[in-house]
Formats: sequence, structure tokens, C-alpha cells
Amino acid sequence: MDAFRAFRIDEQDDRIVAGFQDLSIDDLTEGNVVIKVSHSTINYKDALAATGAGRILRRYPLNGGIDLAGTVVSSDDAEFQPGTAVLVNGCGLSETVDGGYSEYARVDSGSMVPLPEGMSALQAMQIGTAGYTAALAIHRMEQNGQLPDNGPVVVTGATGGVGSVAIDMLYGRGYEVVALTGKGTEEAYLKSIGAHRILLRDQINLGKRPMEKAEWAGAIDNLGGDYLTWLTRTMAYGGNIASIGLAASPALHTTVLPFILRAVCLLGINSVDTPRNLRLAVWSRIGGDLMPRKLDTIGSRTIGFDELPGAFQAYIDGTVTGRTVVAIA
Repeated sequence: MDAFRAFRIDEQDDRIVAGFQDLSIDDLTEGNVVIKVSHSTINYKDALAATGAGRILRRYPLNGGIDLAGTVVSSDDAEFQPGTAVLVNGCGLSETVDGGYSEYARVDSGSMVPLPEGMSALQAMQIGTAGYTAALAIHRMEQNGQLPDNGPVVVTGATGGVGSVAIDMLYGRGYEVVALTGKGTEEAYLKSIGAHRILLRDQINLGKRPMEKAEWAGAIDNLGGDYLTWLTRTMAYGGNIASIGLAASPALHTTVLPFILRAVCLLGINSVDTPRNLRLAVWSRIGGDLMPRKLDTIGSRTIGFDELPGAFQAYIDGTVTGRTVVAIA
């Protein structure tokens, strides 16, 4: 196979250096399947890794990109024959193994998911890790008794990738969705994808008591810190909080009172190390009852591979709304 292009991240003199390089298949981390990559995505985690704003990679060098979709070109696994359309998200991509910012990827077949029937590679990456994480959160919450009739579900970091897809999916399942955001200019966008009501971050009272007035039957939290503490204080009896991110802070200062007096459940959501049977079940739901209705609104932005290096800073600055797909091929 001829040389191909990849966006590679390395560490030199204790600083991150990233850019395009020509590679061969033998340069890639080990795997039993080779994929011709057609699409990838940009997530906040990708921006942290590529800019050095956060240390995401556990080894160097590696190709960036925690998502990929494409077609199998060679395989040692009979389940995935050449020509099979597949996707990979998480599973160590751009952390311990080469990621999706490459014209070809070599991965372990255990990390791959067949593209759900009727879903294109573009749609799979409009969803990507962000949408998968949102779906995993909803799946876990519903396993724990979450129902639309229980009451409103609040989504923090609502204009981001996870938040946007979560709102869309929850609306499609019949939930009353409340979007919490710091971007007052995005009210029309949030309502167009399914938010019933908008809360602005600078207009809410986070409270100081161990428990405040019960308001939410459930929550999907991308922020952490004081906002996650506020959610524990304001959750109704038996409410589920799916903790997904730490965009505000990794800290959590709370008491046991919401958990023992209101039976609040705090569910940790890890999209990287999901067991394969659960990963397949969640992607099956994404291709079914959790399929987003507004993908062309949430994932309307597609950039070429050449444009990738210039796209990361907006994620660090927090100015991005929705999802960005990277057209590799």
C-alpha cells in the first residue's frame, strides 16, 4: 500500500507538536483490521490533544482523532470482511492507539461496530463519540428507571456536541428537556433541536444548602464543578444524574444528603472503555429509537482534512455549537 497522510501528534522537549505526516501501514499501532477512513470528527478532547491544552495521549507519537468511520480493506477477523462499513469511537483511539485523523487506520476488531443499517458514514460521524456518549447516558438512566412521565430532564453544556445530541434524543423519546447554557444567543438553535425551555448559566442560583427545591427528574451534565453540585441539590426523588464531562471543573463539593434523603443516583458515563456488548446495544439504539432527528442542524459543519489544524482553537475557546465532521477522503 502506498504512503498515506495522517495528522500526527508528538511530544518534543516537553511540548506538543502536531501536523501532517506521510505514513505507511507499518507505522500504525497494531491491529487485525485495516480501514480506509472516510470521515472523522472534532471533539473537545481532540482539541485538547492536538493543541497540548490537555495531556490526552498516553504514548507518543499517535495519530489524533477519537472517532472514525470507513470501510474495511483487509481483515483477519471473519466477522469483518473487506468492504464492510464500520465505525470506531473511543476504545483508546488517540490515547493509546492511532486515531481517525488518517487516510488509513489499523485497529483491533473488538473495537469496531458495523455501521447501523441505513446510516451513512457521514451520519455516523455527525453522531460520533459525542452522540454515542449522550445515548449511553440515556440508556443508563433508563435502565435505572428514567421515564418521560417522571418529569423534566436538564442538559448542561447544551450547545456542545454531547449536549446538542442529548437534547435531540431526549425530545425524540418524549422527555421535557431543559437546556442550560452560557450562550444566550443560541436559544433559537436549542429550541429547534428539542429544548422546551432555556436556562442561562449566569441567571441561576446555585444555592448553598445541601438540598434546594426539587426541580429535575434527571440530568445530563457536561460541566462538573459547582453545576454538578447544584444538580445534586435540586434533583427530585429518585432522579438520575449522568455525569459526562468536566468543562467547568473536575471538582465536586456536595454531601450525602441528596443521595440518602432523595435517593438521587449519580451515574458515571465512560464512553472509552464501554464493554463491547453494551457498545453494540447502544449503537443499535442510535440506529433505532435514539436516532437523532436534527443531525443536519447539529452536524451541519463539515471541513476538509486540510482544514483540520485551524479548527481546534475554537473548541478550546468554547465558541463551537454542535458538531464538526472531518472529511478525510
